[in-house]
Formats: sequence, C-alpha cells, structure tokens
Amino acid sequence: MSELLTLLELGGPLATLGGGAAWARSRHPALYWNTVGLPLSVARLLASYGSVMDACGLTVAPSRLRALAVRAATRREVRPVPPRRGTIRPASTGLRVRLRLAPGQEPADLAASAERLRHAWGVHAVHVTPVKPGVVELRLIGYDVLTRVRMPKTADAGLLRVPVALREDATPYRRDYRAVPHQLVLGATLSGKSMYLRNLVTGLARQPVALAGIDCKRGVELAPFAPRLSALATDPAEAAELLPALVSEMEARYDLIKARQGIAPGTPDEEITSDVWGLPDSERPDPIVLFVDEVAELFLTATRKDEERRDDMVTRLIRLAQLGRAAGIYLEVCGQRFGAELGKGATMLRAQLTGRVCHRVNDEASAKMALGDIAPEAVGAACAIAPESPGLAVAGDTSGGWSRIRTPYLSLGDAAAVCPETAELAPDVRALAPFRPAVPVRPSHPPVPLANPQPATG
Repeated sequence: MSELLTLLELGGPLATLGGGAAWARSRHPALYWNTVGLPLSVARLLASYGSVMDACGLTVAPSRLRALAVRAATRREVRPVPPRRGTIRPASTGLRVRLRLAPGQEPADLAASAERLRHAWGVHAVHVTPVKPGVVELRLIGYDVLTRVRMPKTADAGLLRVPVALREDATPYRRDYRAVPHQLVLGATLSGKSMYLRNLVTGLARQPVALAGIDCKRGVELAPFAPRLSALATDPAEAAELLPALVSEMEARYDLIKARQGIAPGTPDEEITSDVWGLPDSERPDPIVLFVDEVAELFLTATRKDEERRDDMVTRLIRLAQLGRAAGIYLEVCGQRFGAELGKGATMLRAQLTGRVCHRVNDEASAKMALGDIAPEAVGAACAIAPESPGLAVAGDTSGGWSRIRTPYLSLGDAAAVCPETAELAPDVRALAPFRPAVPVRPSHPPVPLANPQPATG
C-alpha cells in the first residue's frame, strides 16, 4: 500500500507536468519553447556540438602547430576541428549563435547541413546567415512562427519602410520602397492578398506619403481607406484619367531635378542630384505610392475603343515603372494572374517590378509568372501553400533570394479606423486633387430622438 501511495505521489505530478507540456506545445508553442524547449535545445547543442559537426562533415584537420601541441601535452589522438562557437543568445522564438568558420569552409557548407542540424538539436528550423567574411550566424527557430504571426516589437520602420509580414526565420519582412521601388503581388481568391494590402496601407498611412489607388472592383478593397487616399479610381475609365495625371506629375518632378542640376558652376557636388532624394528638404516633393488592385481589369477589353484606352493606360504604367523611382513615385501592383496572355505590354511591365510576393495560386503557371524569372527554386514553395494558410506567401526579388512570409491578421474595420486618424498626414499634391475620393461625414454622436418612447399599455 505504501508503494502505491509513493507511486501516486511521484507519478501524479510527473503526469501533470507531461500533460501540461504536451498541451502547451500544441496550443501555445511560444510558451512551451520558453519553458521547456529552450533549455533542452541549449543542453543538446552544448553536449553534442563537436560530434554533430563531425557527423555533418563540418570539421577540418587541425593546424600542424595545434596537432604538435596536443600530442606533446596529452599524447592522445588529434581530432578534427569544428567551427569555433560563440556565445549562445536565446530569443523568444529560438536561439542565435555565431560561428567562425574553419579554414577552407564557406557558408554554403553549413546551409547544406541545415536540415541535419535541425534534427540533431531538436528545433523547428535552422537558418544560416553570413555576417562577415569567415563568420556566420546560425538562427535556430524553436517552433513554426508562421502558424500564429506575432510581429516583433523591435520591427523598426522608417519613411517608405514598412514591416508588413514575418519571415520564417522570425525576422520582420519590411517593404522598403527606397530599396525595391516597384513590386508585384499575386494571389488567388482568399489567399491573403487583401490582408497584405491592408497592412501595407495602414503602415504607410502613418507616414507623410501620398497614397493613390486604382481599384477596378468598384473600390471595394481601397474605398474603406478613402480618408487617407489622395486619389482613387474605381473603374478603368477613371484610371485612364488618373494615370496621365501621375505621368504629368512625374515629368514636373524631372523638370525640378533638371533645374537643380543646372544651377551655378560653383555649387558643391553633394548638392547635384539625379533624383528627388538629393534635393533639399524644402524643395523635395512628397513621395507617392500607387496601389493597383486587380491589374488584369486594366488589360481586359470588349470594344475597339477599349483597346485604345488599354494601350494608353499600359504605356503610362510602364513609364511610371521605368522612370517613377527617381521622381519618388512607386508602384504596388496586385492581381490573381499576370502574364503575357493579358495583352501587349504585360510582360514589359512585369519586368520592371523588382519585388515579387506570391501567395497561394491556382496553378503552377501563375507561380512561374511571379517567381520563375527571378528565383526558379521558389516556384515549388509557392505551389505548396495550402488553402488553410491564408496570408502565407513567398517573397523574392531580382537578387535571387527568397523566403516564406506570412502577414498578421488585420480586420478591415481596424485598418479603416487608422485612416481618419492619419488623414492630416496626407500631403497636398495638386495633380491628384481632382481625384481625391469623397469622404462621407459621420456624425460624432448618435442621433437623439425627438420624443421619448412610451411603453404601450393595454
């Protein structure tokens, strides 16, 4: 009887702890990682670092001096040398540790063994990032951070730089218009493309940036942000009027730049510029970001007159994509599919869109349209996105790099509520004034009934 009581006293708490850990791992992975997973992974890494590196082929023969010193001091066999490990830095999502590569190694060697390291140390993923020549950083991710997206509080933003999603290595994905001026965002219905657009608009709404939109779905996507928009076109006919105004604004800004370049010969070199960012703050025009939702609607035609309008709009879009960066005008083009079958100019326009974000698509050809020409290996990752994971996407650029990202959930009501609060930040761009959307005035207080209702008596 006493043995049974002892077993209950010891087994009960152990079973409770085990059950609690299993529940936390499935429902609250961040809590499980910080309480259980982090200590276990650190212990595994410290105990097995040398043997794991040796098993993965990441060790090299020691130098002659070190081999002679070991033989003279201990008379034991000289073992291969792994990369020198730095301090382990824990984080809320994983671990970070810097390694100094051994002679003859390169970061690609560790990247090729990332899957083996993941299994050896019991973590969700291992990412290798070069820091400087001879030094790399291993980022060990404790759990799938894309299941429940929580943006880091340290996700710094700046002018035209918006943290809009989370990468699979737990770092924020920032949409930086200064580095990547124009971008193409593709995704099927209910893939999370609209959620990406909401986060981007609300992030830019808090900055002194003029926002313009072309939403050929009668404005259902962009109309809720009307208080913050400087211009909005809700059908192809209105878009055909807005695009010439943007091109005229771009040409006026180029005239301003040329006037600055033609100043007196004694002007210092640092005051001579080839884009608006080199102009003095007092002369620099405000940047403009143009959102184009459902870009295919601009290409579709039914009559000969529509074809002429389509050709004119596409030509102006291409001009904005080619020349807009220096004038401070940037494009964010969204759609479900964007290929040569849309018509003349589609391929040329797509070639000017440096950044690419591909959500779940309906076929492999659509993924190739977005990523095939810049990162062919990312096409398979885009096609593997499940319908149960809205907001999950593959982001790439013309440098060939790509990563999986996911946008945090943001309701349309919360996104629209930001726009009235930031309406005073909208710059005054005269060329866009005729296209500013009308904002209905909402009463600040609910209407008061003229007579107090009386209960019915019978």
